[in-house]
Amino acid sequence: MSIVLRQAGLLAVKDLQIFFRDRIAAFFAFIFPFMFVIGFTLALSGQGPSDDRLQLTIANQDDGAISRNIIRGLAESGLGLAESGLGLAESGRGLAESGGAEGGIVLRDYAEARAAVEAGELDGFVAFPAGFSDRLRRGQPAPLQLTLAADAGPGPEVALRGLAANLAGQVSETLLAGAAVRNLTGRPAAEQRVYALAAAGAGRTPSVQFETVQVGEVEPFNIANVTLPGYLTMFLFFAAAMQAESIARERRSNTLERLLSHGARRESVILGKFLGTAGIGLTQIALMWLVGLLAFGVELGESPAAVILLSLLMGLASAAFGVLLGSIVSNQRTASTAGVLISLVLAPLGGCWWPLFITPQWLQQLARLTPHGWANGGFNKLMVFNAGLGDVTAEMAALAIFGAAFLALAWWRFRMAAG
Repeated sequence: MSIVLRQAGLLAVKDLQIFFRDRIAAFFAFIFPFMFVIGFTLALSGQGPSDDRLQLTIANQDDGAISRNIIRGLAESGLGLAESGLGLAESGRGLAESGGAEGGIVLRDYAEARAAVEAGELDGFVAFPAGFSDRLRRGQPAPLQLTLAADAGPGPEVALRGLAANLAGQVSETLLAGAAVRNLTGRPAAEQRVYALAAAGAGRTPSVQFETVQVGEVEPFNIANVTLPGYLTMFLFFAAAMQAESIARERRSNTLERLLSHGARRESVILGKFLGTAGIGLTQIALMWLVGLLAFGVELGESPAAVILLSLLMGLASAAFGVLLGSIVSNQRTASTAGVLISLVLAPLGGCWWPLFITPQWLQQLARLTPHGWANGGFNKLMVFNAGLGDVTAEMAALAIFGAAFLALAWWRFRMAAG
């Protein structure tokens, strides 16, 4: 066993020396990946979460005093109510100009708001229907109207329903107060006086208030957290495919046969090729993460150790893949063509060109057939969603299984002589 390990070590060092002397191979393995990372990082910069305030829309079809004063109360409460559209002078006098496009509550013309929802420009709005105030004065139910787009997300829907419930609650409090006054005094006129006070805006400041305090800012998303691990995965397997070309070249030139005739064992050659390819891959990993941290501000998430361990497993799996490809191909040209084609197919399929979590479910399931998909899925969990080591055990196990399977198949198929 010691002879096998010693021979494998010497062969691995020989392969590393040959590789690093080849400037073109070194360029494609270490420099070329950064060109992709830089290009896609610049192209996708600015994408991701922002700190924009949620904007809610109110429309008013009612000419009565109650709806007008509710809107005026919102404007004077500091919620950032702003006017949008024409013909709103009577429905919202004294509107504050502090909200508007930045967020808060916006008052829009009903027809304009409805058209915006139908055009997909607005998630929805709350409206005071025509005759709202008159129905309240007559003691009749006066429902608010909530209009939602078919594709409105859960966030806007919950916010609009909350706004509608809040407005309905304020109106209900007024109705209950009026009914209580009527029951106590037995005078309907007293009840109407309560409604008149509400319509005039009296007492619209609640006895219990709340304020929202934001702690910290939403940090802009660093797109390099996605692009760098994706292209690291892609070029690790690309460099391994280049080593398959080296194996085919040595087989065609009878170099492997000469090694065998000089006492080198077949097991030593296979293990040496694996270790040499793994050494190139580990160098790629170290260089990519070092430059990523220093130049691109990449964040390794809550568990940097998990990122490193996942990278190591991916490097070993790619090395085993390179040896397997070298054991299958018959000549150097076939190895070169197969390596490029396989890399270009597995990279997009496995999420190297885009995050898997934004792709359709069927593509995410298909990616699980590739080591690329498991690696990128793990990196996304760790570096985008701040998962921990325990959350990526499945991805690590899958990469270990891929690596063991590739190496076992390579051991079975590896040929020392051309034929």
